[in-house]
Amino acid sequence: MVDQGSGAEIMYPNLYNGLGLKPEDLTAYDSPLVSFDGKVVIPKGQIRLPIQAGSEVVEVNFIVVDAYSPYTAIVARSWLHALGAVSSTLHLKVKYPSGDRIEELVGSQFVARQCLIAAITHQPRVEPSTSAKRSL
Repeated sequence: MVDQGSGAEIMYPNLYNGLGLKPEDLTAYDSPLVSFDGKVVIPKGQIRLPIQAGSEVVEVNFIVVDAYSPYTAIVARSWLHALGAVSSTLHLKVKYPSGDRIEELVGSQFVARQCLIAAITHQPRVEPSTSAKRSL
């Protein structure tokens, strides 16, 4: 997901684990974040990784969080600025200069819709309270 309003690149567990990264690959990052649902999330740490967009490669500092998201990662203003990119959420496109031409990344309306539905219908796991446990 490209979030033009965010100043932080975020990586979620599915991508972190899928890349075969380990806890020792992280550096400390101890500033709490606020998730889309308004809850405070304590990051697991930070990691610097290259992101390839077409023929361009940009190094990005990802903050790794252990929280639910239908996305695998969120890239934000710093990635857009490093790439010299312009994004359009309406058109699900990112355009950026590469040499003497303009390259384009195109998102999928279908996948965007699936992520929106997953985010809306996600029911967080709720632990029963102590009094509810006693009555069971």
